[in-house]
Amino acid sequence: MAKQIIFSVNFLYFTLALQIITLSRIPNLASASLEESNALLKWKANLQIPNNSSVSSWIPLPMNSSAPVPCTSWFGVVCNVDGSIHRLNLSSSGLKGTLHQFSFSLLHNLTHFDLSINNFFGPIPPEIRLLPKLVYLDFSMNKFSGAIPPEVGMLTGLEILNLMHNNLSGSIPEEIGQLASLYDLALYNNSLQGELPPSLGNLTKLAYLYLYNNNLSGPIPTQIGNLMSLVELILRTNQLSGSIPSSLANLSNLQYLYLYENKLSGPIPTEIGNLKSLIDLEVSYNQLSGSIPSSLQNLSNLQYLYLHGNTLSGPVPVELSNLKSLVNLALNQNQLNGSIPSSLAKLRNLKLLYLYENKLSGVIPTELGNLKSLTDLEVNHNQLSGSIPSSLQNLSKLQYLYLHANILCGLIPIELGNLKSLIDIELNQNQLNGSIPSSLAKLRNLKLLYLYENKLSGVIPTELGNLKSLTDLEVNHNQLNGSIPSSLANMSSLHHLYLHGNKLSGHIPTELGNLKSLTDLAVSDNQLSGSIPSSLANLSSVQNLYLHVNKLSGPIPIELGNLKSLVDLEVSDNQLGGTIPSSLTNLSSNLQWLYIQDNKISGPIPTGIGNLKSLCGLRVNNNQLSGSIPSSLGDLTSLKQLYMYNNQLSGPIPTELGNLKSLTDLEMNSNQLSGSIPSKFINLNQLQRLNFSSNRLVGEIPKEFWKMERMLYLYLSDNQLSGSIPPELGSLQQLLELDVSRNRLNGSIPRSIGNWEHIYYLNLSDNKLHENIPSEIGKLGQLTKLDLSHNLFTKEIPSEVQSMQSLEKLDLSHNRLAGCIPNSFISLPRGIDINLSYNELTGPVPPSANFVNASIEGNPDNGEQENEILLPNSPRF
Repeated sequence: MAKQIIFSVNFLYFTLALQIITLSRIPNLASASLEESNALLKWKANLQIPNNSSVSSWIPLPMNSSAPVPCTSWFGVVCNVDGSIHRLNLSSSGLKGTLHQFSFSLLHNLTHFDLSINNFFGPIPPEIRLLPKLVYLDFSMNKFSGAIPPEVGMLTGLEILNLMHNNLSGSIPEEIGQLASLYDLALYNNSLQGELPPSLGNLTKLAYLYLYNNNLSGPIPTQIGNLMSLVELILRTNQLSGSIPSSLANLSNLQYLYLYENKLSGPIPTEIGNLKSLIDLEVSYNQLSGSIPSSLQNLSNLQYLYLHGNTLSGPVPVELSNLKSLVNLALNQNQLNGSIPSSLAKLRNLKLLYLYENKLSGVIPTELGNLKSLTDLEVNHNQLSGSIPSSLQNLSKLQYLYLHANILCGLIPIELGNLKSLIDIELNQNQLNGSIPSSLAKLRNLKLLYLYENKLSGVIPTELGNLKSLTDLEVNHNQLNGSIPSSLANMSSLHHLYLHGNKLSGHIPTELGNLKSLTDLAVSDNQLSGSIPSSLANLSSVQNLYLHVNKLSGPIPIELGNLKSLVDLEVSDNQLGGTIPSSLTNLSSNLQWLYIQDNKISGPIPTGIGNLKSLCGLRVNNNQLSGSIPSSLGDLTSLKQLYMYNNQLSGPIPTELGNLKSLTDLEMNSNQLSGSIPSKFINLNQLQRLNFSSNRLVGEIPKEFWKMERMLYLYLSDNQLSGSIPPELGSLQQLLELDVSRNRLNGSIPRSIGNWEHIYYLNLSDNKLHENIPSEIGKLGQLTKLDLSHNLFTKEIPSEVQSMQSLEKLDLSHNRLAGCIPNSFISLPRGIDINLSYNELTGPVPPSANFVNASIEGNPDNGEQENEILLPNSPRF
């Protein structure tokens, strides 16, 4: 009992003493919290804060309060034992604002400062140095801009520095090398530039260095090799140059090395083979050269080796087969040569093998069939030969098989039908022959089947209709024959069906109209006959319909006007008859290309053609169309090509065609068009080719044509045009060909033709042009064919013809040219076809080999001298 009383008294004294001590500390705590909390409240007042934000818990302290409210009830605020704020975590709070009003000096006890995943912007202030106790600083995933302040280097206790995903620019400050305690440095996904500071080599405790997705340039400092604690070094997607420093081999703890997407050059250091802890090595998409070092075989823990997208050469090292942990091997897009090592078959964990786009040759090793874990095998775009090994059937997990663009030959192995996991098989662009194996129909997961550009023959197996998952079937440009199997209509997922460029015959199956997912149907360049099935109008998703170059007959089905998704309709080079269905004018939303040329289509062009506002190319040439050209064509303001030649169209050329300001090619030759050339055509300033020849056009050549400055080919021959050649045409300085022959033009050749320095074909024949041939003709140095025959030219042949050193044919016959044949003809190149007949030329024929077979008959004095032409110092011809 006495002991209990003594204990009670002692406990009472202890309690009172504790209360006195506690009460004596409260004023200091309250004072410190009030000063810091007011600083935070001031900063908060300058922020944009969403409704119902947790930061709403930051409220002013009650008057005369002694409670440490920020430490107990403010979101994201943690205090130390002294009541001072030492942790501030506002991550993912939806805040927007700057650090301008943040009182760094009053919050100097902060050890953890986290503003990540907000919308802070503006610079990081240099006052960050006033937080000397910081251990953890995370401003990631904001919009901070400007440079990283060098004052960060004064935070010598910092262990975590995360500024990734901002808009920071400038260089990485050298002072970061003073952060001797730093363990994790993340500056990726910014716009940092300049070189990596060598001082990074001082961060000997650093385990994670993330600088990727910036604009950093220059070499990788050799001092990085001092970071012996480094586990992950991620410098990818910058503009780093120079060689990979061999000092990186000192990083014995390194597990992940990402240097890809830079401008690194030189060889891969053999010393990299010392990185025994390495799991993932990625140096792809650089400019690395030399051979793959065999020392990489020492990386016994390596699972991912990506060396693709460089200029590495030499063979694939057989030693790579020692990398027993390897899961992905990507050596594609280099200049590797030699054969594929059969020893790669030892990599039993391998899932991806990418060797494509190299210079590998030889056969595909049968041993690759032992890679039972393989899901993706891509050896396309090499020079591999021989047959496809049937052992590939053992790759039961294989999903992607790319063997295309090689010189593989022989049959497609029927055993490939055992690859039940296969999603995509591409054997195109080889020299495979034989038939398509029906066993491929067992690949029920197959989505893409590419066999195009081979030498496959025989029929398309009807069993392929069982491939219900197939989206792409491309067997074009082979030697397949027989009919198109109607069973293909069962491939309900099909988007692309390419059968063109074969020898298929028979009718187009009406059942193809059931392929509701089809976007592309190409059966062109075959020997298909019969009519176009109206059921194709059910292909509501089809965008490209290619039926051209076949033997199809009958009319174009009016139901095709229901294909509202159609972009490209090509039925040219068939034997189609009837008229152009007016229903096609309903395809106003998407149709860009309408090619119906080279058929037997008659009747008028529908007036509603102007509804096809998206049309870029319209070809109706080589048909039997009649009537006038609809003025509504002038509404097709996106039109670039308009071909209407070789028809029976009549009437005037609509002036509305002058609205087609995107037009580059306009060909209406070989019709029965009349009237004059509309002057409104001067608006066609994109026009490069204009052909109105072989019509019944009258009037003058519009002098305003000079405004069509892009004109390359101008054909107006075989009409009834009159007047002179406008001198203004000399402004067409890009002109390559001009033909105004067989008209009624008069006057002289304008001297402005000297501006046509690129022209190589000029035909002014069969007109009534007169006066002399201008000396400026000699400026046409690229001219290969010049025909001025059947005109009324007088006076001498200008000696400047000697400058036309590209000339192949010269016809000045049937004029009234006088005087001697200029001796300058001697300077012309040999082999020119010259015709000077039926003029009034006199005097001797120049001693040139070009006159041995030249036509000069019908001239007064030299007609009998043709066989007497001698070359100097050479025997008689």
